[in-house]
Amino acid sequence: MVVSAWNEADRIGDTLAALRDAFPGARVVVADDHSDDGTAAAARAGGAEVVTAPKRLGKGGATTLAAREAMAGGPAVLVLCDGDLGGSARQLPRLVEAVERGDGDLAVASFARRVGGGFGIALSFARWAIRRRAGVEPEAPISGQRALRADVVEAVLPFAHGFGMETAMTIDATRAGFRLVEVELALEHRATGRTAAGFMHRFRQLLDIVRVYAARR
Repeated sequence: MVVSAWNEADRIGDTLAALRDAFPGARVVVADDHSDDGTAAAARAGGAEVVTAPKRLGKGGATTLAAREAMAGGPAVLVLCDGDLGGSARQLPRLVEAVERGDGDLAVASFARRVGGGFGIALSFARWAIRRRAGVEPEAPISGQRALRADVVEAVLPFAHGFGMETAMTIDATRAGFRLVEVELALEHRATGRTAAGFMHRFRQLLDIVRVYAARR
């Protein structure tokens, strides 16, 4: 599995501990986007392998490097998640179970409870973009908590730049004929509030999603 993390040294340990409980013996690779707060060291202390980007590549670029490393081991299903889930990461096996049951080829977690966030502009645009480009309208278009069959991973790599990664992944997988299934999970993460930093994060997110939409005709 691949855990996307940047400047999350205070949360990555709890997330990795939960993943060890949920997936005993699984290989865990942390995608570190050139963090400067000790995230990589904290991840190694938590027993994970770490792939650190040579420079800041954004979420999509850093996660692409880690996913390619993880896939070298030949897993049948790849799990992607964010590094700030903490103990709620214990819910993620349900995504793998959905794929293994044949419910879908790409399983995406929708959060049972929304915490924080802005006005939903980036979320709504991502949902609209996926509907226009792929003909499906997911509830959780930008959720980073996903389980993919190995052939789906091959079809969607490299991941799109930055925060457009999840939107592009859903479009590309659906266009390639793979089935999307969403699973509601009781997940928690560090929410960005209605602050200057939070709005700047969501603005960058929206720009990356717009780029994905424009690049896929």
